[in-house]
Amino acid sequence: MSSSSNTPLLKVENLRTSFFTDDGEIPAVDNVSFHINEGEILGVVGESGCGKSVTSLSIMGLVPSPPGRVVGGSILYDDEDLTRATEKRMRTIRGNEIAMIFQEPMTSLNPVFTIGDQLTEVIRLHKKVGKKEANERAIEMMKLVGLPRAEELLRNYPHQLSGGMRQRVMIAMAMVCDPKVLIADEPTTALDVTIQAQILKLMRKLNQELNTAVLLITHDLGVVAETCERIVVMYSGKVVEEGRVEEIFKNPQHPYTKGLIQSVPDMRYKQSRLYSIPGSVPKPGSIREGCRFAARCEHAFDRCVSETPDLYETESGHKTRCFLYTEREEEAYDRNSIKG
Repeated sequence: MSSSSNTPLLKVENLRTSFFTDDGEIPAVDNVSFHINEGEILGVVGESGCGKSVTSLSIMGLVPSPPGRVVGGSILYDDEDLTRATEKRMRTIRGNEIAMIFQEPMTSLNPVFTIGDQLTEVIRLHKKVGKKEANERAIEMMKLVGLPRAEELLRNYPHQLSGGMRQRVMIAMAMVCDPKVLIADEPTTALDVTIQAQILKLMRKLNQELNTAVLLITHDLGVVAETCERIVVMYSGKVVEEGRVEEIFKNPQHPYTKGLIQSVPDMRYKQSRLYSIPGSVPKPGSIREGCRFAARCEHAFDRCVSETPDLYETESGHKTRCFLYTEREEEAYDRNSIKG
């Protein structure tokens, strides 16, 4: 692991991002808080539609507006609130200090420009260097991300590259200005398993060598287990659990996290059927009160439907948004009182 310090580099506090439609305000991200320290790899996990990507777009100031906008909370980067930054200020931060690798490289790369044109443009925009120097930096970065024949590839167009190569170009483009924070939104989704492993290894290497903090957004717990130090589990726009990777895998507290871990196939055992959590993620804004996971939870009781649980924290810093946790705490307290 890299030398992550305990200094929060990016701090998201009570972030609320909504989309305004004919049906009214739809909250996609609802009071989300987390932080990422210098040089740390933080995983944000959850099914599609739970608000992970909207959270990352909010940080980058790229929520499509209209219909979306950040309606509350703060995003502190080096103590500067990005929700209050001007578009001009965001342009200097974006790509230079906080960079993002998008899910689908083909939609992020411009099909009519060569790879070289696109890479050198990023460098010249942020670093104010000449064409020759920008070209040398682009070649150096292409080699760092493990692309062969870098000089030749710079003359190619995106469609001439394979999916894995395009994804590496995206990583090179994101890392070319040595950002302090790298947001990777499902960076390995469309890739085959061997390329996936290489991309993750590469991100860990860049994290260690350049001390870049990485925010890894994924639905794949296997990726998180081998890459991240801490996990934030999101469900229906809210954080439902947060803690260190070992702790969450060993002792998941929230029924949703337990369900996600159970859904991962285990190669050691022969299973006739893979486990899947019943039901699906509710439509944003459809649940106004109660726990959003209650309808899919086998442990749900009356209180879960009428009250919204808080995010409870244990002494070790493990957080969970579940009434079962408070019930267990009360039981333990009662047992100790009886003993006492």
